[in-house]
Amino acid sequence: MGLPGSGKTTLATELSEKYIPDSLWFNADEIRKKYNDWDFSHEGRLRQARRMRELSEESDNDYVMADFVAPLPEMREIYDADYTIWVNTLQESRFADTNSVFVAPKTFDFCVTTQDCEFWAPLIIQHINHVRSS
Repeated sequence: MGLPGSGKTTLATELSEKYIPDSLWFNADEIRKKYNDWDFSHEGRLRQARRMRELSEESDNDYVMADFVAPLPEMREIYDADYTIWVNTLQESRFADTNSVFVAPKTFDFCVTTQDCEFWAPLIIQHINHVRSS
């Protein structure tokens, strides 16, 4: 999760192609496109969080990645991720409506602070493996 333009999709691409090739990846923009739902109102964002959760739950894959903004704690609770990566590389995005509602997460499993997916992806995998073995 993270603001638009923070590097979520780039990081998810790196993770899925190099480290977790058998994962299923849901990109929020692609899901909105598939459902022709570009409503960014509060209700539209809640609907998107529920849709992302439902699609993830339907999967038989061991790893499912959901790459979306989830600007409010309520939306993060709806999705209820097993592991959350906060891509915290921007103070604000190009979308004022998202900036105005975005609440930085208080809890997450891993925080990415620069737009360098080749640096962060192996560290994330190492952390996931550590958490799984604990």
